[in-house]
Amino acid sequence: MQGLEIFVRLVDGLNEHIGRVVAWFTLGCVLVCFSVVVLRYIFAIGMVWLQELYVWQHAVVLMVGAGYTLLRGGHVKVDLFYGRMSPRRQAWINIFGFVFFLAPFALVVAWYSQQFILSSWSLLEGSRNESAGGLPGAFLLKTVIWVFCLLIFLQGLAHSCRCFLFLSGRQEHAPEQQAG
Repeated sequence: MQGLEIFVRLVDGLNEHIGRVVAWFTLGCVLVCFSVVVLRYIFAIGMVWLQELYVWQHAVVLMVGAGYTLLRGGHVKVDLFYGRMSPRRQAWINIFGFVFFLAPFALVVAWYSQQFILSSWSLLEGSRNESAGGLPGAFLLKTVIWVFCLLIFLQGLAHSCRCFLFLSGRQEHAPEQQAG
């Protein structure tokens, strides 16, 4: 049981740290987007790489920040019955959701994106607009798909482990105490 608690703390800490770092990309995204608008509409200057930069930053925020969002309970849920269930039932629902929905989703996305990502790496693919001044390194951006799959899978597994700990008698891991 102590190993599970260590695993949960490590994954939570990883996603907490990543989430705080990635949150700064949101500010960067806003500042870059503002710069693009000012340059384009006030000074009539267009920079393809700058336009792509805020789109790429936004993609990183959404994909890499997904594990942090799951850690903090920020994903959208349709709660018709869950909130009225006992903590034990909630724990079982959380484990069921991970095993039958989140884990298969992460694994399927990782598997089916494999060719997409590997072929991009084999070409060291750049932006489709690279000849017009777009960003190089699109292969790095595509790799974020695997980072997303890994972080969301690990956080879902940690969440399930926390529920298992609760079901094993560790009251401090009750489901209602998990969301940030």
